[in-house]
Amino acid sequence: MSESVNEDDIQDQPSPTGDPTGQVGDKRDAQPVGYMRELVTDIARALVDEPEAVRVDVQKQPEGTVLRLRVARVDVGKVIGKQGRTARSLRTILSAASMKLHHRYSLDILEVDDLEEAEVGNAKS
Repeated sequence: MSESVNEDDIQDQPSPTGDPTGQVGDKRDAQPVGYMRELVTDIARALVDEPEAVRVDVQKQPEGTVLRLRVARVDVGKVIGKQGRTARSLRTILSAASMKLHHRYSLDILEVDDLEEAEVGNAKS
């Protein structure tokens, strides 16, 4: 049974885009990608020893969106897990969210190369 919603109640709630006018515009496509990027980043930072090295890049492609998770070389094993179980679990979460958002997301796990590690180290100093 569906619940009726009062129009006044909707206006009192914050906009999902953070825009006080409530207008979605071009942000509609970017917002779920941002949520997915933040989700993967938060989970990865909870798993690794060097959370400041975690970075998620977004690459939009015609068939979907690829999230490229970059972690420090010493943390790659932690993100992949034994027999790939942790990586598979991350991909399962993305798949479940993809179904809800009607948009395909995939996850690539990459190690931060030496040049990128130096940049992260300089940013910390």
